[in-house]
Amino acid sequence: MSRPFSPRHAPAGPSLRINGKIRAREVRVIGDDGQQLGVIPLSEAIILARNKAVDLVEIAPNANPPVCRLIEFGKYKYEMEKRQKENRKSQHANKVKEIQLSANIDPHDFKTKVCHAIDFLCEDMKVKASLRFRGREMAHTEFGFRVVRQFITDITPWGHPDFEPKLTGRSINVMVSPLPKTKRAKRPDDLPPAPPSASEPQNTDDNSDDASESESESESRSESESESKSKSESKSESESESESKSESESESESESESQEGAKGGPTEPPAPDAPPA
Repeated sequence: MSRPFSPRHAPAGPSLRINGKIRAREVRVIGDDGQQLGVIPLSEAIILARNKAVDLVEIAPNANPPVCRLIEFGKYKYEMEKRQKENRKSQHANKVKEIQLSANIDPHDFKTKVCHAIDFLCEDMKVKASLRFRGREMAHTEFGFRVVRQFITDITPWGHPDFEPKLTGRSINVMVSPLPKTKRAKRPDDLPPAPPSASEPQNTDDNSDDASESESESESRSESESESKSKSESKSESESESESKSESESESESESESQEGAKGGPTEPPAPDAPPA
C-alpha cells in the first residue's frame, strides 16, 4: 500500500542523474569543450566519460533523446548554483514598491518618502509613485503634478521614470526604474562625511594653548572669588557671634544687679556734707 504523503526527508529540488543512473538507451552527448558529439548509445557515452576522467551528467532529461554533458559533477553543480544566484539578483527588478503622496504633503514627510524610494532603488526594485486627489483638490491638479515632478527630480541620480506622470481618474501615477549600478549614485548611507567648510575656523596649537591659558585663568579667578566670599562670610559670622555674646553678657549683668537689689533691703541714705570751717 502506497503512502498518501511524501517521505519526510525527500529531496528539495530535482535530482540529477549521472553515469549509470541514466535510464535512456541512447543519449545526445555534448563534449567537455561544448561541441556536440551526436547521438550515441549510453554504454559508449559512459566509456567516453571514463576515458576523459569526467562524469556523464544528464542535463535535459525530457528531451528525446536525453541530452548529457561530459563534465565533472561538482563543477556542474557549482555552475548551476552560481546561475541560480544571479537569477535571484535579477528578480529584485521585478518587485514594485509603492510610494503614496498627497498634494499638500508636509516637507518632512516628503523627504522621508524620497529616502524610502532611494533605498528601494538601491536594492534594484521599481518604485511606483501615486498621488490621489481628495474632494475639491481636483480643481487644482497642478499642485499634485508639482509634487510628483519634484519627487522625480530628487530621485533622478538613482532612477528614471518609465513614462511621464499622467492623471488617471483621481490619481497621478508614475513608475520609476532603477539605474544600472555603474550609472547609479552611491547610497546616501554609504557616502563619506562632508569635509569642514573653509568658513569654519581651524583649531591650531596656538589657539589651543590660548584656550587652555584662558581656561586656567578663569578657574583661578573663580577660586579666588570663592575664597574671598568664604572669608567675608566667616568674618560676618564671627561678628554676629561677638555681638550675640556681648548682648548675653549685658543681659546677665542686668539680671544679677536686679537680684542683688532685691536681697539687700533698703539702702542707707548718703552721709551729709561736712559743715564748712
